[in-house]
Amino acid sequence: MIYVDTSVIVALLTVEPTTQDVTAWYAGLRDTPTCSDWLLTEFFSAISIKLRTGQINEANAKRVHKEFELLTEGGLRIVPVSRSAFGLAAEMVRQHDHGLRAGDSLHLAVALELEARHMATLDGTLAVNAKRHGMELIEF
Repeated sequence: MIYVDTSVIVALLTVEPTTQDVTAWYAGLRDTPTCSDWLLTEFFSAISIKLRTGQINEANAKRVHKEFELLTEGGLRIVPVSRSAFGLAAEMVRQHDHGLRAGDSLHLAVALELEARHMATLDGTLAVNAKRHGMELIEF
């Protein structure tokens, strides 16, 4: 199973430096990637930031919202976040030297709970921590 964090989905649906690489990777997938419910909040936060900072306009944001809905309806498996995943995420952020932020620790906790073998992320700190837990990284 491949667990995908929000950074990859943002790059898939908006213009980012890695968009071409992420799009090519996604097009070649044979299995449906997995993400947690946390994606819903984090993704729309990222789009709102892009709107506030002028990186995208309202028309583009509406298009991205529609594409996101289509993706979550069929091209991406969304799983709920369990209470134990929240607990594990809290334990991970307490290890301050690992550098994980709350959202990334939650993604990693869900991936570990699901026993995902691969992590797709554009976040360097999340990538290091996923490797620390024995996950293979998808390189972009």
